[in-house]
Amino acid sequence: MEESTDSVTGTVTRSAEYIGSFPVDDCCLDDQVKKLHSQLKSLKYYKRRRYVSLKFSIKGVKVYNEDETTLLMAHALQRVSLSISRPSDSQFAFIAHNPGSPDTQLYCHLFKARHARAAQFLNLLLCRCFQLYYLEKHPEDAEDKSSGKKPTRSPSLLNHGYPLSVSALVSFRRAPTQGLLSVTKAEVSSNTESVCSPDDVFPTSPTLVRKQAMRDKVLRSGAYRSFTCTPVKQRHLQERLNAPQDKGQDSIPEFKVRAPSLAETEEALAHAVWIWAGVSSVCSSSLLAEEVLGSYLLCPHAKDPSVESLLIRFPSGLVNLAVKTSSSGRLFLENCRVQFESLTELIEHYTETREELEVPLSCIRVNHCYEWEESKVQIKRSPQWKNT
Repeated sequence: MEESTDSVTGTVTRSAEYIGSFPVDDCCLDDQVKKLHSQLKSLKYYKRRRYVSLKFSIKGVKVYNEDETTLLMAHALQRVSLSISRPSDSQFAFIAHNPGSPDTQLYCHLFKARHARAAQFLNLLLCRCFQLYYLEKHPEDAEDKSSGKKPTRSPSLLNHGYPLSVSALVSFRRAPTQGLLSVTKAEVSSNTESVCSPDDVFPTSPTLVRKQAMRDKVLRSGAYRSFTCTPVKQRHLQERLNAPQDKGQDSIPEFKVRAPSLAETEEALAHAVWIWAGVSSVCSSSLLAEEVLGSYLLCPHAKDPSVESLLIRFPSGLVNLAVKTSSSGRLFLENCRVQFESLTELIEHYTETREELEVPLSCIRVNHCYEWEESKVQIKRSPQWKNT
């Protein structure tokens, strides 16, 4: 049994022990969650298990046998209603309609992970699948992050159509003289064309050449023809300078925001789930109101965007509590006394106990793209699998 992450297909494979499946009553979401917690707790010491491999993707959840040779269960993501974990008992579960069963009947499929963090990770994977699936179905609710500005070159004399052989007088460098000879217009032209390398120089004083060229109207006053840029070098540099401009602005790569992905580390995955990464703040706040009690969203504080806060669904409504930092650098929640080393510790603590909060934080997440009716294009469940 292999635990892997396929970044190409976006599928993450993890191992666990399958405990069983049981029917779930169709009732109010908060009441359903209370009954679900008590049922999971009663199965804490259930001994009948089997090793399986779970494959998560935005298409759905598949359960294979330990060797991944037989497909035991497959659920399209739109038919999975919620995901839950109980880290204290290393349990992970999700509620879904079984393919082919009556649409009115829901089943909870329960798994036991190797340890508490593994159970949390399984839950985070499915929760992130819900979020990515929502983004796929509702692209209009995606976070509006404009791509970075295209890099532009700083303005320069060589960028504005001036010949490369023309330099400002302030950059004048005197060429070695090889005698003061009178130069005619024809000689200037022939000498200029005969120079074929940067090391070649004019066979006379550059001052005399400049004055003669001005008299012959070859150059205008205020500029001179540099001996450091020969016609051959000029053409070469001009081609290099014009290359990206000829291709247009599209040839310059833009700084794009990386597309949301399921292939994340545990820490990055948790943070993505907490902040509903990729979803606009307005949309994620409205979706939070439809989650179970104790659900939360990590977001900037409404009064001070530079401060992080937890937007929590309490029985009284959505409450925004700032995550503050003490003088010793420890974190604590607004109106709470306990301090923590990290945000992860803070969230894990208030998930286990509510203390000053109205209700404990909940790791349960609802699938907001859940469909009650079964689609005609559905993967049928293998006949070898039986609910227990």
